[in-house]
Amino acid sequence: MTRVVLQLDDLHDLVVDQFGADRRPAALDRLTGGSKKGVYRLRLDDQSTVVLYLWATAENYWPPAPTVPDDPFTDASGAELFATNYAALTAVGVRTPRLLMLDRDGRYHPADLALVEDVGAVTLEALMEHDPAAAVTPLSALGDALRRMYATRGTRYGKLAAIARGEAPQTRSTEDIIQDRARGHLNAAAARDARLADAHDRITDHLRHLRGVVTARHDYRLIHGELGSDHVLVPPSGAPALVDIEGLTFFDVEWEHAWLQLRFGDAYSALRPVELDPDRLEFYRCAQILSLIEGPLRIAGTDFPDRQWMLGLAERNITKALAAI
Repeated sequence: MTRVVLQLDDLHDLVVDQFGADRRPAALDRLTGGSKKGVYRLRLDDQSTVVLYLWATAENYWPPAPTVPDDPFTDASGAELFATNYAALTAVGVRTPRLLMLDRDGRYHPADLALVEDVGAVTLEALMEHDPAAAVTPLSALGDALRRMYATRGTRYGKLAAIARGEAPQTRSTEDIIQDRARGHLNAAAARDARLADAHDRITDHLRHLRGVVTARHDYRLIHGELGSDHVLVPPSGAPALVDIEGLTFFDVEWEHAWLQLRFGDAYSALRPVELDPDRLEFYRCAQILSLIEGPLRIAGTDFPDRQWMLGLAERNITKALAAI
């Protein structure tokens, strides 16, 4: 069952305030894919559309789980992160749907919400699957956008909002944080899958070996954090727009590219990637495989509507984790 927290009747005042008294909300559709916030397409009576983000507790399908306290990728959701990260992407010329309105004062709903430009429903993932020729230009443009992001360097790692507030602790290295994160994911996944329980010690040893050959570095870049081809919308103009931007973080660029390699597959080279440290990349790839087992298995135990897809994702990554040892 898909949760629907927002109803069309809830939006009358918002539409009047934002679009004028002569406009009326005509239809509201909850879009698929959101697991931490609600994403809705709002159609007005003149057939124009906007997209609405809603950060309501009832929209978050993820059950709680043990976390590493200084993991900058934990709890990457919320209106504050969205607003901060939107400004950062805009400043470096990376397109994301234009922010039209942000309400954090409960004017229209008890939860935070935002209105953004509707750039359409076509994802880069769909183009890559159904029309590879049409995906060539957006892939190249996405590679350009990523390089603009990586040109923004920082001396501290963490969420942008936390760094701005002076709340991003720097007491440990990024690789130690990721090692603890990966161990936590392995422990949780092993409790749900007998194959991982049997291989637990061997996977732990493999992870320790990968960590041991990574050399220290303190050069952090602006990364998306979880950029899959489903997080890139391609409007008719062809200029790709990044979505799900709350995880934007200063971190090692290899974290981004380990994820890009996993998600883009054979199309990864079309992004014309930057130079990477192969040891750090391999270590982060292992950690992300474990994340792509634990997270899907955890959310599959809830009422998330795409439960079978999550189980399939976990199974593919269990195969990868076992093959590595």
